[in-house]
Amino acid sequence: MNDSFTFKLEEPPTVSLRPSRFADFLGQTRVLEKLRIMASAAQQRKEPLNHILLSGPPGLGKTTLAMVLAEEMHANIRVTSGPAIEKAGDLAGMLTGLEYGDILFIDEIHRLSKTIEEYLYAAMEDFRIDVMIDQGPNARSIRLDIPKFTLIGATTRTGLLTAPLRSRFTLQTRLDYYGEGDLSKIIERNAKILKISIEGEAAAEIARRSRGTPRIANNLLFFVRDFSQQDSSGITLAHAKEALQLLDIDEHGLDEMDKRILEVIGQNYGGGPVGANTIAIAIGEERQTLEEVHEPFLIQEGYLQRTPQGRILTSKAWQLLGIDRGERNFF
Repeated sequence: MNDSFTFKLEEPPTVSLRPSRFADFLGQTRVLEKLRIMASAAQQRKEPLNHILLSGPPGLGKTTLAMVLAEEMHANIRVTSGPAIEKAGDLAGMLTGLEYGDILFIDEIHRLSKTIEEYLYAAMEDFRIDVMIDQGPNARSIRLDIPKFTLIGATTRTGLLTAPLRSRFTLQTRLDYYGEGDLSKIIERNAKILKISIEGEAAAEIARRSRGTPRIANNLLFFVRDFSQQDSSGITLAHAKEALQLLDIDEHGLDEMDKRILEVIGQNYGGGPVGANTIAIAIGEERQTLEEVHEPFLIQEGYLQRTPQGRILTSKAWQLLGIDRGERNFF
């Protein structure tokens, strides 16, 4: 007798947690104020927005803000990323396919090749591109006019952008980490969209451990929802604490890798200074991940200092680890 059966998932209605209007976007007050001014002025002139560069750590809402701007301007938006544009022809195809007032959003814009950047200069300023046809003696340039459009670039590493490209953005603005209050409101809003009841204390607990990042807050919300799903009472403070403990995220927002980094520096290297390459090898992680994912939060929260000689633990880190510092003089 064959007891096997097939279980088929039915696709539920699509639910998006992304805000679609300025009024729905929580946090980043100063950035929103600048964007509102630009959008309102452009609408009054009945012109496309000027070019905008959004920078800041991952997960803070750069892509979401580009979508919001498109909605507020009633414009179509084309989304791509720096690594996806490999040849000038790729860029030319995108630009010639735009209509007047459309938005081209390029994520990780710092990863564009220098050749592609040079094509962008004329496109951003003069709304034209020069495309080379054929090669060798038969090579010739054809000028293509493109409709006036808005380029919105997003980057986590502004320093890698060349000065000529950076200077062509009318507005360059940075998104900062969110406070716990704004994150709590975001969690409560998204729980409502997901049709989950959540206690205010539970939302605050998740926010406290979200490293100031809405993307992380949403991921934690999804896990806590799964953890508490069998309880019809919704998400309580007890649910949040148990679920987050299961994820090895402590009350300070530190995860297992964060604590491992601090322990390696404290126990193996006397608190530092120690180089990033050495730390990366000791914890079995890539240096880029160490510098872009873990270090910013540890530095922001005051557990780590970055010096020319290397990384050094702070007094706050020693207290967290509970390790005897001895008589050595530390920063």
